[in-house]
This record gives sequence, C-alpha cells and structure tokens, in this order.
Amino acid sequence: MRRYTSFMIWNFPNILTVMRLIAAPGIVVMFLYFSRPMADWLALFLFLIAAISDWFDGYLARLWKQESKFGQMLDPIADKAMVIIALLVITGFSGMNPWILLPSTIILFREVFVSGLREFLGNSASLLQVTKLAKWKTAFQMIAIATLFTQGIFQHYLDLELWGMDKSALTLAISNASAETVGSTWIYWEAYALWILGVLFLWLASLLTLVSGIDYFRKSIPYLKDNNL
Repeated sequence: MRRYTSFMIWNFPNILTVMRLIAAPGIVVMFLYFSRPMADWLALFLFLIAAISDWFDGYLARLWKQESKFGQMLDPIADKAMVIIALLVITGFSGMNPWILLPSTIILFREVFVSGLREFLGNSASLLQVTKLAKWKTAFQMIAIATLFTQGIFQHYLDLELWGMDKSALTLAISNASAETVGSTWIYWEAYALWILGVLFLWLASLLTLVSGIDYFRKSIPYLKDNNL
C-alpha cells in the first residue's frame, strides 16, 4: 500500500481537493436518502461548499507553496466530476427539459472530448494547459448549477403550495394575488426568475465550454499528424 500512496501529498489544499471529489457523488446520495426539498437543500449546500473549496485549494497551494503533481492531477478531475454529476441530477429532475438537456449535452461532450485528447497526447498533453477561458467556463458552470439547484427548491415549494390546482386556477392565483395567494405568487416569480437566470448561465457556460474545447483541439492538431506519432 505504501508503494501506491507515497506519491500522495496530504497537505491541506490536496485534502480539500479530495473532499471535493468525494462530494461529487454525494449530490446523488442526497436524493437517494432524503426527501425533497431537504435533498435539494443538502445538494445545494454540498455543491456550494465544493465550489468554494475549488478556489481555496488552488489559492492556498500557491500561497503556501504546496503545489504538487498529485493536486494538479486531481483538481480538474474533481471539477469535472462535480459538474457532470450535478448536471445529470438537474437534467433528470427537469424532466429532460430541452433548455437544460442541450447545453448540458454540449458541456458533457466537450469534457469527454478534451479528456480523450489529453489521454491520446500523453506526454504532449502539457500543451493543453488550463486557459483563462476555461476558468471562466468553469465559473459559469458553477453559477448555473447553483442557480438551478436553488430554482428546484423554490419550484418544489411552489408545487406544494399549488397542489391540486389546474392550469386555469394557477393562472388566476398568480394574476390576481390576494392575501391568501400572495405567498404562492412570490414563490412562483422567484422560481421563474431563477429558472431564467439558471438557463441563461448554463447556455453561456456551454458556449464558453464549446469555444474552449475548439481552442484545445486547435492546439492539439500538430500533434495529431501521423508523422508526429
């Protein structure tokens, strides 16, 4: 066992990275063992903690001069695992909504494509260093996912408030808010605004993801020619 663990540097930044990697499947576990909306709250909390630690582990590693190859290897894996698993959960609970499904597919495709490029390039994969554009796409992905998790919470509370209402009754309740329905009206508009923002951020993230993927592919073209094999 010592032979396989001696390369692992267990400093605080790397511990944060490992915890973020473990937290990724934890999002799914929340929905397996807790009822909604408690599962939504726990998944959102877990995701936010992981997203914040993503910034801190790199910052602390540079500040304390504790950068390591183990951390450099694990950090992007933890990021991708968190984003992919969160998007799978959100896509499932959105009922495969095309406004969620299409940008999520673009993001998942790019991550698989770039990971395949890195594996094929082997020692030459260092040319695919993380760019500022890639960091921006990760930031937009995190914001979009957090927003959509929050929207899911409001949507669940709205469904509980309006349980049993048909479409006409719902429209009447929202358009003619009374003292009895003002709570439902507020939840409805909060859920609607979060949905718009979440979808907007997700599409922006997918666009940045696509552009950064094309940039990586362009950089790798010289290494894909047969005379370089």
